[in-house]
Amino acid sequence: MKAKKMKNKLQIKEKNFLKTKALKIISILEKNYPDAGCSLNYSNPLELFISAILSAQTSDHQVNIVTKRLFTKFNTIEDFINISQKELEKEIHSIGLYRNKAKNIKACCKKIYEEYGGVVPSKMEELLSLPGIGRKIANVILSTWFKKDEGIVVDTHVLRLSQRIGLSNQKYATNVEKDLMDIIPKDKWYIFSHLLIKHGRNICKARNPLCIECNISSLCDFYQKISENFSKKIYLKLK
Repeated sequence: MKAKKMKNKLQIKEKNFLKTKALKIISILEKNYPDAGCSLNYSNPLELFISAILSAQTSDHQVNIVTKRLFTKFNTIEDFINISQKELEKEIHSIGLYRNKAKNIKACCKKIYEEYGGVVPSKMEELLSLPGIGRKIANVILSTWFKKDEGIVVDTHVLRLSQRIGLSNQKYATNVEKDLMDIIPKDKWYIFSHLLIKHGRNICKARNPLCIECNISSLCDFYQKISENFSKKIYLKLK
């Protein structure tokens, strides 16, 4: 019984520590990236929905180049239902995984038309019922267009930074999202993901993170670890 109480106290202490850490990170990054937000170009929920599907493993910049042309030709849900998959593939072929994305776009539009009256759903469970749609895309739609904070967008940048910084030790996006939702205030869920995305693109890159230029390095587990390893190497050389 005492051991269980002790464990609970340690868990609460760790959670409070992570909450404080997350808020400090948000405060610093908000000053660094005052314009943080969704960088996809769209004018309605359907355009955002399609752009979000196209953005998987593709830069928002590349998606915007493709959709600028795509949305001038096809701008209604009926357009995307009626276009053949091969024709849609040609329109988006410069984007990675274009065949699978074209398939999902057509299947989603068909289901939205038949089951939701041609209107992009505004509920998490409805979005998740669409072909190929997971929590990441659903959160993008809900938080960006409908201003609903039902979760945190965890893309590759958010996943990588959350693990490096030490906000989550989970491997998979859904579990990382749960950890983040537990320590970050709900009114910061939207901005948090976009701050980490900006920081991931500019500083905390996948292969060569620019730790020396990072002003949240003092709060980062990864930086602390490499600093300790570097110090040990220097010590052993001087010894």
